[in-house]
Amino acid sequence: MRFETVAIHAGTQITDIRRPVTQPITLSTIFEHREDSLIYTRAANPNRLALENLLAKLEKGKDAAAFSSGNAAGMAVFQALPAHSHIIAPEDMYHGLKKQLVEMFKGKLEVTFVDMAKAENIGSAIRSNTALLWIETPSNPLLKITDIKAACAQVSEIAGIKIVCDNTFATPVFQNPLDLGADIVMHSSTKYLGGHSDILGGALITKEEDAFWEQIRLVQQVGGAVPSPFDSYYLTRSIKTLAYRMKGHAEHAGIIATYLENHQNVEKVFYPGLKSHEGFEVASAQMTGFGGMLSFLYRGTAGETDKMIAKLKFFTNATSLGGVESLIERRAAVEGPDTTTPQNLVRVSVGLEHLDDLLSDLDGALG
Repeated sequence: MRFETVAIHAGTQITDIRRPVTQPITLSTIFEHREDSLIYTRAANPNRLALENLLAKLEKGKDAAAFSSGNAAGMAVFQALPAHSHIIAPEDMYHGLKKQLVEMFKGKLEVTFVDMAKAENIGSAIRSNTALLWIETPSNPLLKITDIKAACAQVSEIAGIKIVCDNTFATPVFQNPLDLGADIVMHSSTKYLGGHSDILGGALITKEEDAFWEQIRLVQQVGGAVPSPFDSYYLTRSIKTLAYRMKGHAEHAGIIATYLENHQNVEKVFYPGLKSHEGFEVASAQMTGFGGMLSFLYRGTAGETDKMIAKLKFFTNATSLGGVESLIERRAAVEGPDTTTPQNLVRVSVGLEHLDDLLSDLDGALG
């Protein structure tokens, strides 16, 4: 099956004897003890099993584990590592997971942050206790591109190092890290997989069901940070339109990125689909589309940037991304006082409104 067909059919596992076309929501937390039956919904639920089957097929993996949030999915990987393991992570990465590594796992795990736009930086950061290479491409919020094949090659011959790639920005529509050497793919399914800003979720998809994956499964089932049957159902439903939504997001983002690049009040645009982007060639080789996220430096102070954002009508000043509506924010204001993000950097999640309305809105705000 091609991607669009998988997205529509792989998330449906009918258990009702009346054979409904859409899988019903199974709300029961408990199941009768029978051979091959489920036991307790924290361990497994029909809707979550269907979602996990769908996610595994979309990312071309062997198995998937769904979580209650993207942060919970990322944390499950960190929790599955042996104590005092060393992690190599990108300098530019989602601040929620970076905060976990720096604050929550302080004294329990060691971490080195490197610029992964240059793969050789990974090799020089390896230690005797390195157990995980964490990749995020395109990165949040600077849209940096990591050459996944080259990054994996830096550690592939060293036993015991797992490679996990956060594929949230690209989605499996545009990028399949497992095909490029990664062991596990991570998603904040709150974002593009959900696509409507109304579902909280996360996911991990593995290439192999090995001992490390079993440890992640243990964290998921015993820790209990799992999505509800409702969330699993609605996420499965949303994914049915993922391929078509992503085409629209990417088309709009590419046009808006070009518009911004030529605007006198914009210093720089970060979008991997622009030829001026330092990761353009790598992105073109490992992605089939450049996604719906972009960032840009507004020519002004933090206060002036806030005033520009306040003038917009169709770009809502809000955190998160991947919904059908366009969102915008001055990212440093959200990340807090310890952020290294430029104070005038604006992150944009380009939505599916009419393109002319979005461009007109930007015209009015940018001046």
